[in-house]
Amino acid sequence: MNRLLLIGVAALVVILALTVWWPWSGRGAGEVVVYTSVDDVFARPIAEAFQKETGVTVRLVPDTEETKSTGLVNRLIAEKNRPQADVFWSGDPVRAEILKKQGVAKPYRSQQAEGLPPEFSDTEGYWTGFSARARVLIYNTNSIAAVDAPRSVMDLTDPRFQGRACIANPLFGTTSMHAAALFAALGEQDARRFFEDFLANDGQLASSNGDVRRLVADGRCALGVTDTDDANVARMEGKPVEIVYPDAEGMGTLIIPNAAVLIANGPNPDRGKQFIDYLLRPQTEQALAESAAAQIPLRGGVLSPEGVVTLERIHPMDVEYTTLADRLEMLSRGFLKDWVDRAR
Repeated sequence: MNRLLLIGVAALVVILALTVWWPWSGRGAGEVVVYTSVDDVFARPIAEAFQKETGVTVRLVPDTEETKSTGLVNRLIAEKNRPQADVFWSGDPVRAEILKKQGVAKPYRSQQAEGLPPEFSDTEGYWTGFSARARVLIYNTNSIAAVDAPRSVMDLTDPRFQGRACIANPLFGTTSMHAAALFAALGEQDARRFFEDFLANDGQLASSNGDVRRLVADGRCALGVTDTDDANVARMEGKPVEIVYPDAEGMGTLIIPNAAVLIANGPNPDRGKQFIDYLLRPQTEQALAESAAAQIPLRGGVLSPEGVVTLERIHPMDVEYTTLADRLEMLSRGFLKDWVDRAR
């Protein structure tokens, strides 16, 4: 009897351990788990519309603003042998490429991707790009007159803006991708000089792109670099902020597409594919363009509302998205990590 009791207790311990380790084990086939680094306020309406149209329950797991993208990517890598997510909806393609290299992503070519420019997606189908943001300069019109407005990212190091410029922590989010793109476009020496000159010019390190928006909108900084969605929020709030698409006559403006990733060995791969199909539809690009995110449709034929520029009106920076992941990982362990430590 005691032996049977011990066996029963041991079985209960095993069951409880598995429950803790595998919290989604009770999931039904009628739901999908989506990890996303896209701001919840923009991603959730899309997830809710999908759920309403299909009847499939969406469990949306967002990232934090300060560790945007990086936190969820590390979690997905840690869960590689026991995946809990079906889809990663990334706010940029670099994190999607990291998941590909780590064996976390699985190739999926959706028929809904027809019409999307191939240069914004992985050629092997591990991630598909859609609906983009751009890295833009914003400046406070009470602090800077239009004739003195910045035109290049390099203006952050201009002595006339000493102590008045800000950027977000380049170890996280789209600022990290932007940093890697600058190293690719400018070369190692000139990119290092840019970051060093920013510090020498008493530039301020913000916690996030949203923090950059707030600092410039409130006049605590005169100018900064952020994403078009944050810039559009400042515009909608009626803040004295002007938006500049930088380096139109030089290296160009960095375009950052969303990326849809199917997780390898996810619990519900069919639902994952269904959700990705939904993300890649023209209607989703339209919805994201019309939302406060003001995202730029990548495919032709999707009308942009007033205030949302089209790709044709931007001089894009020439970057290879698939090569930025290795560069970013190297910089994050080396130069950028040391730079952030000195900037704080």
